[in-house]
Amino acid sequence: MEFFRISRTIPFMRHVKLLNLISLVAFVLAVFFIATRGFNLSIEFTGGTVMEVQYPQAAQVDEVREALSEVGYTDFQVQNFGTSRDIMIRLPTIDDSDTGEQSEQVMRALEAQSPDVSLQRVEFVGPQVGEELVQSGLLALLFVVIGIMVYLAFRFEWKLAIACAVANLHDVVIILGFFALFQWEFTLAVLAGVLAVLGYSVNESVVIMDRIRENFRIQRRMPVVETVDLSITQNISRTIITHGSTQIMVLSMFFFGGPTLKYFSLALTIGIWFGIYSSVFVASGVALMLGLKRDDLIKKVISKDDDPSVIEGEEG
Repeated sequence: MEFFRISRTIPFMRHVKLLNLISLVAFVLAVFFIATRGFNLSIEFTGGTVMEVQYPQAAQVDEVREALSEVGYTDFQVQNFGTSRDIMIRLPTIDDSDTGEQSEQVMRALEAQSPDVSLQRVEFVGPQVGEELVQSGLLALLFVVIGIMVYLAFRFEWKLAIACAVANLHDVVIILGFFALFQWEFTLAVLAGVLAVLGYSVNESVVIMDRIRENFRIQRRMPVVETVDLSITQNISRTIITHGSTQIMVLSMFFFGGPTLKYFSLALTIGIWFGIYSSVFVASGVALMLGLKRDDLIKKVISKDDDPSVIEGEEG
């Protein structure tokens, strides 16, 4: 589907070496921040107190957050679950307070706002559960990466497969680097966003690589770099439609989804924009650096002198 078509080929690969050098520097910096600063893990990973409270009518989440802030909490999570009357509160572990003291303190603050609020459940989530979540999350990320690698290995010639894999790794590490640098809270929702970006990014890379392979078969005399530029230019309309509509949805979550979806949508936003960049410049640039040529994608057919049943030429 195309809303518009660009008649003139845009020379995307003109400055690809400089851009890839910048990408390499950004990648190294992201790894550095991840290694030195680490992540600001949420209560889901570090452990803490979980409370479920119920209101007689629709609960005002912002008022609950305000009450917790007045008590002195800064690192907490408040969200609806089940119905609009039910609220789940996650509190960090405090050394000089136990779960009972924390829940009593919070309930006093909530009852000061709404006397009809009732405590439904309170429990302590230990750090061991958080460690298990970290391990499970890392395993999920590893399995997704392995699955994508296997898919690319079967889908493309090895140079294009490696180029796509490098582009996807670039996107994930850049997202994690942002969260490490600014110490944004890393929650299970953010991890889900990173996994979503992996699939989202590989889709864009695969579309461009498919178009490059197709144009190699159609544009027999066009140089390799020009073929790559033509392929990317032909995909601009699709890229704008796909990423534009997705970004509108993600921005709506960012502005109207509240704190629960804030960092999830932020991770998706970073992934969308860097996914476009990596698919155009990183994936294509790496493929060119690996020496991509037409012969890699178009197999030579045996001449009719060797086999009369075969027509001489190139197989598309």
